[in-house]
Amino acid sequence: MKNDPYKDAGVDIEAGNILVNRIKPFVKSTDRAGVMGGFGGFGSFFDPKAAGFKDPIFVSGTDGVGTKLKIAIETKKYDTIGIDLVAMCVNDLLVQGAEPLFFLDYYACGALNVDSAAQVIKGIAKGCELSNCALIGGETAEMPGMYSENDFDLAGFAVGAVEREKVITGQNITEGNVILGLASNGVHSNGFSLVRKIVEGSELSYSSPAPYDPKLNFGQCLLEPTRLYINPVLKALKEVGGINGMAHITGGGLSENIPRCLPENMSAFVDLNSWSLPPLFQWLQSVGDISQEGLLRTFNCGIGYVLVVESSKADELGACLENSGETVYRIGYIKERSEVNKEIQFSGKF
Repeated sequence: MKNDPYKDAGVDIEAGNILVNRIKPFVKSTDRAGVMGGFGGFGSFFDPKAAGFKDPIFVSGTDGVGTKLKIAIETKKYDTIGIDLVAMCVNDLLVQGAEPLFFLDYYACGALNVDSAAQVIKGIAKGCELSNCALIGGETAEMPGMYSENDFDLAGFAVGAVEREKVITGQNITEGNVILGLASNGVHSNGFSLVRKIVEGSELSYSSPAPYDPKLNFGQCLLEPTRLYINPVLKALKEVGGINGMAHITGGGLSENIPRCLPENMSAFVDLNSWSLPPLFQWLQSVGDISQEGLLRTFNCGIGYVLVVESSKADELGACLENSGETVYRIGYIKERSEVNKEIQFSGKF
């Protein structure tokens, strides 16, 4: 074709076709029991019976990675941001006790760069593979005029399942339950508008050595991908049990997310002295002049996932999770309250 008016308008269909062919091996690596058909159709099938479920309840979720993308774009490091996308979605499904089954992604950009897009999607596939979650479809949208040439955005959509009798709602949480915290990998994927503002106001750039460890690159520390808690927690649920509620610590930090899993008449008491605030958060708090309350309402502060468990199972669960590679802290307990509303109280100080 001598003249391609759509390409002249800024949309390169051929680049999209090249990208699809480039990512097929990544997608294939995420195959799991239950997937029906191949990649590239208008829709995808999944058979929960083939995945081993008898009476499943489906759990779905969608999320993005926010302005953490701006750091990936500025540093031209695209290989881990896809893991963030998967983790933000599947960790949310896990809160209800669900095993992730399949994932779809949406990649929107101003001008499609096949190399950088392939790196992003390879990361998505890696996150899915690590979560035993099939990447069964997605959409790449080239939208000149909506995004600048080098900008892109991501959204993820995950579906999981849990057997009906094993659904976790938090309603079984009772006084005396223990709160276990699983360590985070860093900032994960929330609070980056504030992170970027603090970095811009400091004397550092993303290429600088980390202010708390000169052996580390600061940008790479900030881009450390959100931790995937799927396999260790599912193993603990299956082998030990006694988990009555869970919370993924995302936007709103510890202050907002722990109460989300509580019944209306329960309070969570969290001891901030039960773990150490990681150096990255110490730097953000100091340079950004953030109060402890502001820190707790914005960031995970080193705890990326929380489990509310039977006190009699707390030690066994902690050992099981640690054997799966998690760092586990006993960070608090649950107490009943007379008022019919839930709350969280913090003691100690970072």
